Amino acid sequence: MIAGIDLGTTNSLIGVYESGFPTLLADAEGKRLIPSVVYFPEKGIPVVGREGLRMQAFHPECTFSSVKRLIGRRFGEEGTQNLGGTVGSPVTLPIHGQNLTPEEVSSEILKKLKSIAEERLGAAVDRAVITVPAYFNDAQRAATRKAGELAGFTVERILSEPTAAALSYGLDRLQENAKVAVYDLGGGTFDLSILRLDNGVFEVLSTHGDTRLGGDDLDEAIAGLILREAGMGSLNIERSIRLKQAARAAKETLSTQETTVVLLPFLEGEKSVEIPLTREQVEKVCAPIVARTRALCLRALEDAGLKSEQLDQVILVGGSTRMPLVQKLVAEVFDKEPNLSQHPDEAVALGAVLQGAILEGNLRNVALLDVTPLSLGIETFGGLMNVIIPRNTTIPAKAGEMFTNAVAGQSGMKIKVLQGERELAMDNWMLGSFEIPFPPSQKGAARVGVQFSIDADGILHVLARDTATGIEKIVEIKSAVEVSDEAVEAMLAGSLEHAFEDMDARIFTEARLKAEEMLPAVESALEQLGSELSEPEVLEIKKQSSEVISALASKETNRLKQALTALDHSTQTLATKLIERAMG
Repeated sequence: MIAGIDLGTTNSLIGVYESGFPTLLADAEGKRLIPSVVYFPEKGIPVVGREGLRMQAFHPECTFSSVKRLIGRRFGEEGTQNLGGTVGSPVTLPIHGQNLTPEEVSSEILKKLKSIAEERLGAAVDRAVITVPAYFNDAQRAATRKAGELAGFTVERILSEPTAAALSYGLDRLQENAKVAVYDLGGGTFDLSILRLDNGVFEVLSTHGDTRLGGDDLDEAIAGLILREAGMGSLNIERSIRLKQAARAAKETLSTQETTVVLLPFLEGEKSVEIPLTREQVEKVCAPIVARTRALCLRALEDAGLKSEQLDQVILVGGSTRMPLVQKLVAEVFDKEPNLSQHPDEAVALGAVLQGAILEGNLRNVALLDVTPLSLGIETFGGLMNVIIPRNTTIPAKAGEMFTNAVAGQSGMKIKVLQGERELAMDNWMLGSFEIPFPPSQKGAARVGVQFSIDADGILHVLARDTATGIEKIVEIKSAVEVSDEAVEAMLAGSLEHAFEDMDARIFTEARLKAEEMLPAVESALEQLGSELSEPEVLEIKKQSSEVISALASKETNRLKQALTALDHSTQTLATKLIERAMG
């Protein structure tokens, strides 16, 4: 089995092609995005991911992030001037009296991904496809391959990120000689690639990028805005990191909302900072950074000998492309609306998984016959619609995801097959349901793969398999494609009419589930370690917990999200003590 890996600046992902469909694997917390952060304690093993990110605010001198910007680089090159070192020699990073290479730090991230895959699959995973920016030079590609080998992988291929993104979008099924632009604004890097797709062959016609332009720079600009709004000067490194993390959260929130509140407890001594921000304010400080991508886009078009109207599609990759400011610029530069059909954080990783499947001979070209008129999915915990196959997907088609048990002791999972465009399951049509049993286990331990497969005749086959026991069930549904035009129009009209309230309901439900999980965990942690905190810290945690409970009762989405954010910030010291006890 060949794993597909997106080794990102901010986050990394791993997935496999299993049971006929690509699956991105989640860690023990159920998260697929693993922060590309490594904390090196003086003794003991490195701490990677969310735990490393939490430790960064308390031990910044022992924590590395955004190391992708340095991999394969030499002292004296752009972006390395503040690191010291002999000009021309490979970049190294000092830690506890020794020097680590960026490859060695990156290998710890890859080891973490490898352990997640092996834990989830119950088998060794030692082959991988790893993605890199299209403009990475030979040294950077070789360094990435070395990082994979240090982590215990046989690296089957180093794959360009735009090619991976094009694969995940299914662009290999476009007409002959199709031309596609991939706009990739990640955490630390930007590149714009123009590809020609012909009979499944991907050719990069041109690429331009900037290794010092990405989401990190946007976060820095927003952090500066918060400081100015708070009327504060410079901060020490620990508080600067907390500020930057808050800035990133604000950026993500303002990609879907017009306003947010940044809450930073005890940012300056005993003083807490609470700053309201609007999307307009953030866009004003981010606009000059985003505008730097315009010239790179135009240069890539010129190098490819193309005009914007000759492009068939423009696709967006990278978490920062969620910003309306970015989407607006892309639409202006290329004179067409970008393709937003895929998850911008996951598209590259999915493409890497598909490339692995191609190398193993598990994935072959399919014919173009028809499209799905409406999205198909299943009901998930909380009554939400989880889309497996989006509307307008070309058929034959096959896709799936891995699910787990939401309650301890659960002995089975009811699969409700849905069709429609609404966010809540109850507002869509139920095509059928069945149950797949599995041995009772602790929460999050069960693994049930659900695969949707639509054949050339428009018949939907739904397969659910418990990966531990091999027990599976298959249900055939013939009405998945045979939907009247009137019914489709009615569903689409309803989804547009209720779009805002539907999304608000989904956001509240997701926040409610998080709150119901977080409150007991905080209470338990306080019982264990409350005596090690100061009285103001304990009182702040209890205060924020009460606010979460009150917000839950009020059913106000923004209030609940802000309360959860505040509770998360107030428990950082508590979380650190839990991690230190676990490490000890």
